[in-house]
Amino acid sequence: MAPFNLTPSDPSPFILMGIPGLEAAHIWISIPFCMFYIISLFGNFMVLFVVGKEQTLHKPMYLLLCMLALTDIGMSSSVIPKALCIFWFNLKGITVGGCFTQMFFIHMLTVMQSAILVTMAFDRYVAICNPLRYSTILTNARIAKLGLVGLIRAVLFLLPLPLLLSRLPFCANCIIPHTYCEHMAVAKMCGDFTVNRLYGLVIALVVIWLDLTLIALSYGLIIRDVLRISSKKAHQKALNTCAAHICVMLMSYIPCLFSYLTHRFGQGIASHVHVTFANFYLLVPPMLNPIIYGAKTKELRDKMGKYICRSLLPGATDVKAV
Repeated sequence: MAPFNLTPSDPSPFILMGIPGLEAAHIWISIPFCMFYIISLFGNFMVLFVVGKEQTLHKPMYLLLCMLALTDIGMSSSVIPKALCIFWFNLKGITVGGCFTQMFFIHMLTVMQSAILVTMAFDRYVAICNPLRYSTILTNARIAKLGLVGLIRAVLFLLPLPLLLSRLPFCANCIIPHTYCEHMAVAKMCGDFTVNRLYGLVIALVVIWLDLTLIALSYGLIIRDVLRISSKKAHQKALNTCAAHICVMLMSYIPCLFSYLTHRFGQGIASHVHVTFANFYLLVPPMLNPIIYGAKTKELRDKMGKYICRSLLPGATDVKAV
């Protein structure tokens, strides 16, 4: 099935190829892309709506879930609409400004999400290891301040990326073998990109690896304290509390690290494999995060179920009443 060719006559400086080697299947690939994106938007907006409406959910943990939902919406919306335009209408061109803007928001939101995951790990550590002081250590105002710090950190670290790229010489109609403007994919289209490579390495070491270390430390301390508890029921409750967070972190970091390492050291890996994993990271976790938290967090699950039942059964007032 061939896509509609609505490519404008004026050539754009950059051309996004989509998934290299799978151009003939773009229409079919677009089906799961579109479905996952719609599910992602519905699930994350549902989390924002329910937490916003329910006063009982105005707590630090649910405020963090709202921050995560906002980053998920931003990350997927920065990529998927343009990817669908490539798949459906063959609109592969993108301006330099559009490319740099997309790149900045994708990587900035990735770093922002990493900061949120660190804060969530700290939240679980305080809730399990120091529950009596939880309400004094982590207040809504303090969580909001931590979120603002994470946003400022992300902007400061990622703002130099487009500035460094803007100084490089690009030839006309640069072909980027990707569905979106990934930093290293764009940098490779010019001559010497040593500075960009080094700066990307610095971000990975300072931001991602530092955040992973803090997350591992938090869960290491949680496991240590849980093992000291003699009650088997308390063990189970603590592990259930952390299970959703661990699933989300694994889904977020593993594809991200794979994408990062293959860009730098995976010359033997086929382009379509790398691009597929890069899209997996920006598409699947945003879709699954609200499902995982909705399934694992009883209070949120009950409230979401109540609103879903109200929309499907207007006469219903509660899930248990149906």
